[in-house]
Amino acid sequence: MDEVKYSLKDYKSDLKPIWCPGCGDYGVLNALMQAFVKLQIPPHQMALISGIGCSSRLPGYINTYGFNGIHGRAIPLATGVKLSNPDIKVIAVGGDGDGFSIGAGHIPHAARKNIDMTYIVMNNNIYGLTKGQASPTTPVGEQTKTTFYGNMDEPINPVRMMIAYKASFVARVFSGDPKNAIEVITQAIQHRGFSFVEVLSPCPTFRGVEQFKLIREKVRHLPEDYQPTDEVRAFDIANDNDFIRLGVIYRQDRPIYTDIMRKMQQVSEKMGKPEILNLLKQFEP
Repeated sequence: MDEVKYSLKDYKSDLKPIWCPGCGDYGVLNALMQAFVKLQIPPHQMALISGIGCSSRLPGYINTYGFNGIHGRAIPLATGVKLSNPDIKVIAVGGDGDGFSIGAGHIPHAARKNIDMTYIVMNNNIYGLTKGQASPTTPVGEQTKTTFYGNMDEPINPVRMMIAYKASFVARVFSGDPKNAIEVITQAIQHRGFSFVEVLSPCPTFRGVEQFKLIREKVRHLPEDYQPTDEVRAFDIANDNDFIRLGVIYRQDRPIYTDIMRKMQQVSEKMGKPEILNLLKQFEP
């Protein structure tokens, strides 16, 4: 029997993306599907989970299992999918508002537990779906629908936050640099553990068409000899205000949550504690 070879069309759904012309999310959609082609993951062995927002429409455009949940709840939904079926590749997607505002409380716990999933945040520094309000990553001084005199709040640094939360894979890419985005997203999906990818995905409608140009002027790829296992160096990269570094910024290998659960089951069997074993078996697929 010939081995099945998946192409780009196998991952495309029948829905046509309806993002604004020039939206960076088109590049993210393409990079994600190209990563699937490289990895040759069968569509039925993946689940794409999202919350609410422009970028959260993405599951509808890819031919996999998918769920478009409520605002800020992509991470707990994705966690439930992974724990109920550990063999499925789980990818959560969303925007900076969805992830770092109403959904911010879920991220540190998924990261510290090292839930085996990939979380892709499309950061456009604005609330796009609700028409241009300031988000948790909007730069200081930026005029928006809700900050007429300029944004007074210090923006969240997603990469710095995720390193502090002990995410086992932290990376940043740019939707206008598809080659690098495909490579890094591929690595993130392959990683065993909680992998986080910040995608700089400009919103030309509410932040201006010049955003792609401004980002291109500041982005720099990490050097080939860079070691992402150095946490102190990773924080230095995250804190760099002169340039925006692209690539895998921090990475460590440690046990994933489902492996720890299986080990608990083995210990329970040895200790002769059937009530614990029966409880844990409720979480098996």
